[in-house]
Order: sequence, then C-alpha cells, then structure tokens
Amino acid sequence: MQIVVTHRNTDFDALSSLVAATLIYPGSVPVISKTVNPNVRQFLSIHKDVFHFYEPDEIDMNRVDRLIVVDVNCWGRLGRIGRLSEKQDLEIRLWDHHLMPGDIEPTWKHVEEMGANITLMIRELKNRKIQLTPIQATLFLTGIYEDTGNLMFPSSQAEDAFAAGYLMEQKADLNILGTFLRPAYGEKQKNILFEMLQTADRMRINGFSVSINKMDIQGHVDSLAVVVRMYREIMNVDAAFGIFMDRERQRAIVIGRSNIDAINMGYLMKGLGGGGHPGAGSAMLKAVNSDAVENMIVDLIQGNQQTSVQISDLMSFPVVTISSDTTMETAAEILREKGCTGIPVLEDGNLIGMISRRDFKKNQVKIPYEITCQGVYEHQCGDD
Repeated sequence: MQIVVTHRNTDFDALSSLVAATLIYPGSVPVISKTVNPNVRQFLSIHKDVFHFYEPDEIDMNRVDRLIVVDVNCWGRLGRIGRLSEKQDLEIRLWDHHLMPGDIEPTWKHVEEMGANITLMIRELKNRKIQLTPIQATLFLTGIYEDTGNLMFPSSQAEDAFAAGYLMEQKADLNILGTFLRPAYGEKQKNILFEMLQTADRMRINGFSVSINKMDIQGHVDSLAVVVRMYREIMNVDAAFGIFMDRERQRAIVIGRSNIDAINMGYLMKGLGGGGHPGAGSAMLKAVNSDAVENMIVDLIQGNQQTSVQISDLMSFPVVTISSDTTMETAAEILREKGCTGIPVLEDGNLIGMISRRDFKKNQVKIPYEITCQGVYEHQCGDD
C-alpha cells in the first residue's frame, strides 16, 4: 500500500502537491491531517465530491510499504503519520522545495529550491503528458500563488511563473482562485495588529533593522502570519517577529517575516524547531518564556551558535516526576495529560532514570503517539 502525505496545518501548496502526487503515482492513497489552513478547509468543504482524502486514523499503518512525502522533510510535521518513522523496509519518496535538511531519510528524493513545491510536480506532470482537469489546474495554480505571494515573494522562480501560465492554459479558474486566496483579516486580526503597533520597538542587529513584538493571545487566532507581514511593512524594517503567547495552553507561536536575503527566516526558524522559506517562517514552542525566545532570536540573527539562554529560562515549573513504583498505566496517563515525551523517575529524591514513550511499546501499553521535530527548545517534561 502506498500513501501520500504532507504537513499538518495544510496550505494550498501542500494540498495541491498531495493531489499531484496521486497523478504521478497511480493507486496511491492521499492522507491529510485534520488540521488544515482555514482557506483550505473552505475549499475542501465545497469540493469534497471532487477530491477525496483519507485521515490518518483510517489508514492501517502495517500495510504501508511506500510513503510519498510532499512539501515537508520533517517527521514531526506529519502528525500521526510520523509513527511510520520506525517502520522497517519502508520505501520513502520525497518531493520538497525546502533546501534545509530534515530528519526524513528518503529512498528517493527530488529536492530543489523553488517558490512553490507544486511547481516541481507540474514539471513532472508535463514530462509524463498527464492531462489535468480544470479544477485540478485551479487547485495547482492556487498553490503556486499562495506560496509565492502571487509571484511577488523573493523566493519566486521563473519556473513558478511558467507553471502558472501552463495551468491557465489548462483552464484554471481565476474566479475560484480569488475567492480562496483572500486573507482572513477581520476584527480580531486588526485589533492584534493595532496592539502590536502600540508597543512596537525597533533595534539594530548586525546593521539590520529588526522589530520583535511579544503579546498574549487567547485561543486559536487565524491569519497571524498576515498580521506579522502587515506589521513588518508598516514598521518598515528588514525583519519582524511576532511572539504570540497562549498562556492557557502554555505555548508560543513564533512568526517571522524578512525582506532581505541576509536574514533567512527558514534557517532562523529551524533554530527554534520550526521552518519556512527565506522570507517567511514559523515555529511552535511549548512552555517557554517569551523573553528567552526574544533573546534566542537576537542571538540567531547575530550568528551566535552558542546562545546565552539557559535551560532554566525555557523549562516550565513544576517539573513532573514519578516514583519507581508507579504503574505503567499511571505513567501513560500522566504523559497523555501533560503532552510530554518522557518523565524523570525518582527514588528517595534522587534521579534514577527516565521513562519515555518508547518504553511503553515493551509492555504494549497504549498511549497517544505524536512525534515532534527535535528543536532546540523541546523539553522532556514540564507542567504544560
């Protein structure tokens, strides 16, 4: 069984690459995460009779012998599909336009710098003379326009434009395109931008103008990337960062936008456990201190590999521990509640070991399994 997968928070480039892969690899099963971009969710709700996708829970992982990965190169961004990282004799084919190395080691790969990943796959579709329907062409064009900012992002390549022209020849519908690429910028986003501007500050780092803004948010807020982009443009700085703290969930969303090649957001955000493109990147951090995150961003821009941020700045308190006589079922429940990858085991106040998710396989104790990219901020366990 061969399946096609892409990253969580699926955008149009990822979705279009997923569909293109099913054309390049006939018989492959497209699998999509439950967490998708709001515009993508709207598109799928309208066109659900045209495009059929499976969710990870519907796939028998034991039957998968070929994995086709598109627009991502990190196991942690695949969600539940990341469980396949430990499967033996798994053939992996990778299509990606991110040059930053990831932790997926494919059997075969096509990795090339491009504005949109779907552009690489359109080249293959053209070489194989695979005909596209108008709705497929429309979806693919949406992927190109979204990931290249309507061909205005610095990461855009000439081939992205040629691919867009080809898709228009294939009857891509620009009316549909305009409907789903409208950024979801409403009252909530406007209020966040206004608050950011009220507390805005500029700094000079290595000769570059940079603005780092920290603010609290409550619950899920769409289109924060749009807010940060507008913030950078209004502040007229080379690079802008938004550190959005969701204290209820004890997590931080870091979003960056850059207008110069010297500050590569993709590489910088990788240092935070995330990723992105030269002009845009993001990272999700758990149980971190916003001031420490700001210090790390400054150090990364300065090019310091050894930062001054200490573990104590990032870890959460109190640290959750268990005793050596704790049952595996209880430990599993703690991991489930806290979302940790491991827990220190104490005896008479002394550390005698660690219990991790992998240990549960030995006893066949079921626990939700979620692999995350190993970023510099990932902690073993805290009260998050």
